[in-house]
Amino acid sequence: MSRIIAGRAKGLRLATPNGANTRPTTDRVREALFSSLVTWAGTNDEAAASQLDGIGLLDLYAGSGAVGLEAASRGAGPVTLVERDRATAELIRRNARSARLQVEVVTATVDGYLARPAGHRWDVLWFDPPYELPATVIEQQLGTLLAASALAGDGLIVVERSSRDMEPDWPAELTVRWSRRYGETTLYYCRSGEQDQQ
Repeated sequence: MSRIIAGRAKGLRLATPNGANTRPTTDRVREALFSSLVTWAGTNDEAAASQLDGIGLLDLYAGSGAVGLEAASRGAGPVTLVERDRATAELIRRNARSARLQVEVVTATVDGYLARPAGHRWDVLWFDPPYELPATVIEQQLGTLLAASALAGDGLIVVERSSRDMEPDWPAELTVRWSRRYGETTLYYCRSGEQDQQ
């Protein structure tokens, strides 16, 4: 069982799907991720519930929904979570209601979601696909999002992968890149621009 680490719903335990179909991002990795996001947003001194105010986050391969719900707890919005499994998507909705967090949960494959007309420019694109998914698929999906101008000009992309895998081959326009390893998990960050790494 996961929990919300900080913000308005701090401490709330989240129900997670049964079985091995999802691999929830661990609390340790999630805490490191949000520390990086808050540093990127420049809101370290803000109260946790408002650290991500005005930050739109798209959570692809949402699984348990822990990352999208954590973002909403910290003030992010809009937050959209894309999950293909109907029962898992409904579990995310129930968790959101329990936490009293405003999120949109879309039941669709990532490719199905990306085939729709782009309706928003996101500040953060979060990819946490199954580790067995080839990097080439992630790269194609990133290309689709960038072609649709779905990433804000100063937006950030974060991809969670097994530390045994190679880093994704980023599109050329994403010139600022860095990574952080946490045991078996590595988070890859990238964005356009000339600012220093976080």
